[in-house]
Amino acid sequence: MLELKHLSFLVTEGEEKEIIRDVSLTIPDRKFVVITGPNGGGKSTLAKLIAGIETPTSGQILLNGTDITALGITERARLGIGFAFQQPVRFKGIRVIDLLRIAAGKRLAVGDACEYLSAVGLCARDYIDREVNASLSGGELKRIEIATVLARGTKLSIFDEPEAGIDLWSFQNLIAVFQGMRARIADSSILIISHQERILNIADEIIVLKDGSVDRFGTKDEILPTLIGTASAVSGCSKLYEEVGK
Repeated sequence: MLELKHLSFLVTEGEEKEIIRDVSLTIPDRKFVVITGPNGGGKSTLAKLIAGIETPTSGQILLNGTDITALGITERARLGIGFAFQQPVRFKGIRVIDLLRIAAGKRLAVGDACEYLSAVGLCARDYIDREVNASLSGGELKRIEIATVLARGTKLSIFDEPEAGIDLWSFQNLIAVFQGMRARIADSSILIISHQERILNIADEIIVLKDGSVDRFGTKDEILPTLIGTASAVSGCSKLYEEVGK
């Protein structure tokens, strides 16, 4: 279980600006949680604070009762927190099998690596020995990155706007991958930063972040209708932005 207690983050370069303001949240185990809200609301910053990429100005972050506020991204990764960037990193000279072995932290068998690739909808024989470089599309890179998260067996998997930079076909496949991850959840949780309705529709809980503070927090059935009028009335993200920003 992840707990945020009165978390704040202040940027002091140039004009002072409080990006995150006194955020207190609990993200239980075995939950699929989506953080949404208008642009500039602090969503990605909050994800980076949880992952240890940024350090809060004040407040606490607890993982299963242990205070991890002062720990960096490496220490948090060892404790089971995984983070996937908006734009996955390319690694020239590193094969997909190598990346999966690094993620797993052990000499992963080829058969096991193939299972992780199959779980994200990739044909293992076509990808296992490919380099993680510019020859891969954005959608392929996203799915390989998710496969590394599966290989690590994280307790909390954080995805920052996974739909960014991929085409519609890849996005549709990404939804299927997340649905598969949701079905495989054991004692772990998934936290996704997104404004896409199709991702919101598969969430257990939705957090609306506005102006750095929690505007709304509850189950999908409670929160989604407040964002789009009714859960099925609007398609696309422009209306969602409009409603969240009110």
